Amino acid sequence: MKFKHIFILLFLIGSIAQAQQSYFPERGNWEEKTPSEFKIDTQKLQEAVQFAKDNEYSGSKDLRIAIVKGFEREPYHKILGPTKKRGGPAGLIIKDGYIIAKWGNVERVDMTFSVTKSYLSTMAGLAVDKKLIRSVDDFSYTYLWDNTFDGNHNKKITWRHLLTQSSDWSGQLWGGYDWADRPPREGNIDDWKLRKLNQPGSVFEYNDVRVNVLAYSLLNIWRKPLPQVLKENIMDPIDASTTWRWFGYDNSWVTVDGAKMQSVSGGGHSGGGLFINSLDHARFGLLFLNEGNWNGKQLVSKEWIKEAITPSKANSNYGFMWWLNQKGTRHWENLPEHIYYAAGFGGNFIVIDQKQDLLIVTRWLEPSQIDEFVTKVYKAL
Repeated sequence: MKFKHIFILLFLIGSIAQAQQSYFPERGNWEEKTPSEFKIDTQKLQEAVQFAKDNEYSGSKDLRIAIVKGFEREPYHKILGPTKKRGGPAGLIIKDGYIIAKWGNVERVDMTFSVTKSYLSTMAGLAVDKKLIRSVDDFSYTYLWDNTFDGNHNKKITWRHLLTQSSDWSGQLWGGYDWADRPPREGNIDDWKLRKLNQPGSVFEYNDVRVNVLAYSLLNIWRKPLPQVLKENIMDPIDASTTWRWFGYDNSWVTVDGAKMQSVSGGGHSGGGLFINSLDHARFGLLFLNEGNWNGKQLVSKEWIKEAITPSKANSNYGFMWWLNQKGTRHWENLPEHIYYAAGFGGNFIVIDQKQDLLIVTRWLEPSQIDEFVTKVYKAL
């Protein structure tokens, strides 16, 4: 029995020592190591970095132009929030918490478009952790007394449906109509307006108006601006910089408890969303790489992260606003299926591989080249 107890004690000591070895960068100081220290092929990794540099996003650096052109099929589409001219390709590759490669200006604050959605879903996760939301399978209308979820169809929508972009919420918010956001290739306005509604949870559809419904609903749950929630619960504890900003639209201001607050957007589709630098993206990614734990403090529950990266019923490649490299319509061939990532317009990505303790942040990479770029990184491992 004594030998058994000693073995268990040694195992626990080893586990604690291993946990203590995890590296978490202090604010303004991120240690770098050479790829060779991790037995990674330096030349092949540099080839991957050069590939990212050589395959810059082909859209205009004036993102107002890129946005208008990118969504020109949408009727009534307008830029309602702030935009910013973008920088050039930039990014980081991080192994075991240490930077092993970087390129471009990683301190430049840029729009990040739909990568914002992964931050937004985390605001829902914190609300669940703090029991502000009892269950993601609760009907959303039971938390909001206004007319957001009026009608027999919208009353069937749960938080899970909003988080997995399968709600088929029907209505208008901040001047945007659900049916006018990324309309089908076929038909016209009459067809889109008079479409048959899908049972919530049954059909995946990427739709920023419905994402903004989630953001507005969470504002009502937290009763304070979501950027403040993000700052207090995530960005300050992970020692992020003070340069990031999260915007909504000029017309998305509401009054909560007598105070005027802006309901933020879940992307830059109509301007707004998260403006952030690559290093802060990497800190957020490192938090998820460590299952929500930052230097011994659990900021987001493991249970939430596990559920957030579980394939949804409507789309096996999508969880709670995280993309999953599962078999399906959006699968990176010859790369591990446990990879998951945040993705945004213009080639913005945060790629997470927990098994390899690997994190990749890349900005302004031609979106069609992300698969090949990540493949090149893995060939260096």
